[in-house]
Amino acid sequence: MAVIQQLPASVVNKIAAGEVIERPASVVKELMENALDAGATRLDVAVEQGGLELIRVVDDGCGIAADELPLAVTSHATSKLRSADDLFHVSTLGFRGEALASIAEVSRLMLRSRQSEQSAGAELEVVGGQLGPVSPCGCAVGTTIEVRQLFYNTPVRRRFLRSAQTEMGHVTEAFTRLALAHPRVHFTLRHNQRPLYELAPAEAGLARIAHFFGREVADELIWLESRDGEVRLSGFVGHPNQSRPNARMQYLFLNGRSIRDRSLAHALSEAYRGLLLTGRYPLAFLYLHMPPDLVDVNVHPTKLEVRFQDGGRIYSQLLGTLRTKFLTTDLTHRLSPAGADTAHDPSGAHDPARAEQMRGEL
Repeated sequence: MAVIQQLPASVVNKIAAGEVIERPASVVKELMENALDAGATRLDVAVEQGGLELIRVVDDGCGIAADELPLAVTSHATSKLRSADDLFHVSTLGFRGEALASIAEVSRLMLRSRQSEQSAGAELEVVGGQLGPVSPCGCAVGTTIEVRQLFYNTPVRRRFLRSAQTEMGHVTEAFTRLALAHPRVHFTLRHNQRPLYELAPAEAGLARIAHFFGREVADELIWLESRDGEVRLSGFVGHPNQSRPNARMQYLFLNGRSIRDRSLAHALSEAYRGLLLTGRYPLAFLYLHMPPDLVDVNVHPTKLEVRFQDGGRIYSQLLGTLRTKFLTTDLTHRLSPAGADTAHDPSGAHDPARAEQMRGEL
């Protein structure tokens, strides 16, 4: 008969890593979120071989004290929670204290950090969960984390990873979501020493959307905004002519966090009913802001799913805002070729009869 026993800490961390760290993109996401929680205004991400060989994230945030470096890579150690009640008022992107410990368990990790009041920084090397000594080093204020040979000690997990090109695609998507959610932060992304993105801080999200998806897409987006009590909704949606064959260009952000929500995706589809052909999906870049106690973010291991206190209210607000916007917007214009003068192009002229018909459908 099998004997019940306590699992060693290293096994527990490997199990947690299996839930939290699925691929290199998961590492990039977790490290970027930690940097943003630290108040970073600049965040540099460098990746080699799609993240299979190296992931480096450098930020100019508040840094970590030298004597706290070992604690930073310990499971369930965090500066963001103090009691169970704090779980219902989470205002940071991370809060569980699992990510760094999970990453350190399945990689060769180097952590360097310096706080503004310190004259020098400190570094800590962790190999497969085994901590080395903390030693002084020279570094700028902020934190640098290097993750090498991800899953080197879990070969089964490493074999399930795709090609470097595929993994880099996932890394880019994780980078894109956080860069869209935080337009006032300077972001850079490099792959194999080649710069991919250099995103200067922007006051509005539209400039960043244009950088990722092109000016032609950004220029045709429709701005919307509404407020229902403490819940504020804002962002951009696409003209029906900009539809896509999948929902990949639907981005939903909650208090700076990228989320997925089937109910809100359904509200978006309902708003476009009668405006899109079957099998086509609208573009959307939507930002929700609400007090942390109105939503539970401790639902999914990767924190992609959340549970709203009043999901029906949020659904109705999104659907109503979109329908009101469409009823007051001329959706009959046609997209013109880049650079075309639509002011004198009869094909872009307003068609009152067609506009009235579309309003009737709505």
